[in-house]
Amino acid sequence: MTMISDFLELGLSTELLNAIAELGFEKPTPVQSTIIPRLLVEDGDIVCLAQTGTGKTAAFGLPTLEYLDINNTATQVLILCPTRELCRQICQDLTNYSKYLEGVKIVPVYGGAGIQGQIKELGRGAHIIVATPGRLLDLIKRDAADISGIRTLILDEADEMLNMGFKDELDAILSQAPEGRRSLLFSATLPKEVERIAMSYMKKPDIVTVGQRNAGSDNVEHFYYMVREDDRYAALKRIADYNPDIYAIVFCKTREETQKVADALQKDGYDADALHGDLSQAQRDHVMGKFKRRALHMLVATDVAARGIDVNDLTHVINYNLPQEIELYTHRSGRTGRADKKGVSIAIINQKEKGKIRRIEAVIKKEFTRLPVPGAREICERQLSHLINEINNVEVRDDIYTFMPTINEMWDSLPKEELVKKILSYEFNRFLDYYRKAKDLNIPEKEKKEKKAKDASGNKKNSATESNETARKDKKARDGNPGECEKGFVWLRINLGYKNKVIPRDIISIMKACGIGKKSVGKIEIFNEFLYVALKDSVAGYARSQLNGASYDRRRLSASIIEK
Repeated sequence: MTMISDFLELGLSTELLNAIAELGFEKPTPVQSTIIPRLLVEDGDIVCLAQTGTGKTAAFGLPTLEYLDINNTATQVLILCPTRELCRQICQDLTNYSKYLEGVKIVPVYGGAGIQGQIKELGRGAHIIVATPGRLLDLIKRDAADISGIRTLILDEADEMLNMGFKDELDAILSQAPEGRRSLLFSATLPKEVERIAMSYMKKPDIVTVGQRNAGSDNVEHFYYMVREDDRYAALKRIADYNPDIYAIVFCKTREETQKVADALQKDGYDADALHGDLSQAQRDHVMGKFKRRALHMLVATDVAARGIDVNDLTHVINYNLPQEIELYTHRSGRTGRADKKGVSIAIINQKEKGKIRRIEAVIKKEFTRLPVPGAREICERQLSHLINEINNVEVRDDIYTFMPTINEMWDSLPKEELVKKILSYEFNRFLDYYRKAKDLNIPEKEKKEKKAKDASGNKKNSATESNETARKDKKARDGNPGECEKGFVWLRINLGYKNKVIPRDIISIMKACGIGKKSVGKIEIFNEFLYVALKDSVAGYARSQLNGASYDRRRLSASIIEK
């Protein structure tokens, strides 16, 4: 199918085009390019499978607004979603899209807010109701919401609504919706319960998959750290310290653990706060406001509370605990790597959870890379580099010159080198003190015992077999001599080769995961059993420390610097 590259090609009205242009929409995302034309020219029901953060709200919202009869005050569109955060976000998005459509009334209804105010709002008329299932059913029973005349029913994040236990509420609402409606169902995954909804309440729906079904986003890289259970929080702190510009959601299983982790982070000096169901709506709004302003660098949240968070610039999603339902991992990781930006999803696991990582890989069709938990030296180097970059990039204002005589007088006797040490130490001593005696949090993977090859009679291999194997090893050894290295670079030898199906692009990705940019990577030579990558002198030792003990494609890595 040919993808549409410009919103002008979709057939939307001038009013909608002007509104989305002001919002910065440049070209349709794949889900928008696929769904919008179909909703504008076709009448059938559709099940759309697409990941979180792919632009689904605009995909169903723009066509919905295009065909809205503003002169008819009855409710024409019902949008159901799992959480109040997502409900409010959809309502805000639709309000933004309809900026130049005079008279459109969009009413959000959800639990956790006063029901009387929502009843009054609905009494004034609502062309579109955006609702969570529980609150809407309550309003229907009170005769405050009338869905008998809706022309379009949209289920957004249908899989999550069912995961949250809204099956009975959905059945009750859908059974009351009029027969002649059009139904649209959007979901990241298609478990049996979602299929049941589609088959029971939709008319021969066309299933449209944008990307691979259940697959993770191509913009997200997946890593895991394996630690002892008691070291889980210490590992989280090291991840935060190793990434000075972190802007992340940290997922926990329970409300209690969410609050406990957030409290601990705050006590340890991190800009973090909790988001979970025990907070009032005012508290949730306050926390989300701080997070969107980046006054918080880490938001510790439950899966339920994090639904509907619309933040495009997250650097990381951190799974403090893996979700109980594997499909939920797709929703979590989809919070980062949005709007064509790269993202990182990290899982902190213990030894017993490694099998679950493999099951998640099978679902998302992406591989995890095991990384070593950063040690004291690596963290201190990253923090020091970050601090120096911050100082280098600081704006020097003219006002400072009026204070220079005083500054020069106070620092006149201090050598430049000593001054630099003092400035950096002032900001840096906290890390040095904390990590001075920090232990290694990594759990070494169990070494596999080599089995002795025996023939059918239980004896060792015959001499012919041994001779062939020796010849094969000798041949590979002869293949493994790298060429000359560029000036200022050294060879790093890694125990990956063609037999592991690696290509140069994979090596670049591995270096990037270690924090090493393309400018520090030179030639790459790959052989059967191993490879050589040329790295700048200044980063080679660091790369070696990062790779030793890490895993790639279930293989434990070893790296060594080759002096030539």
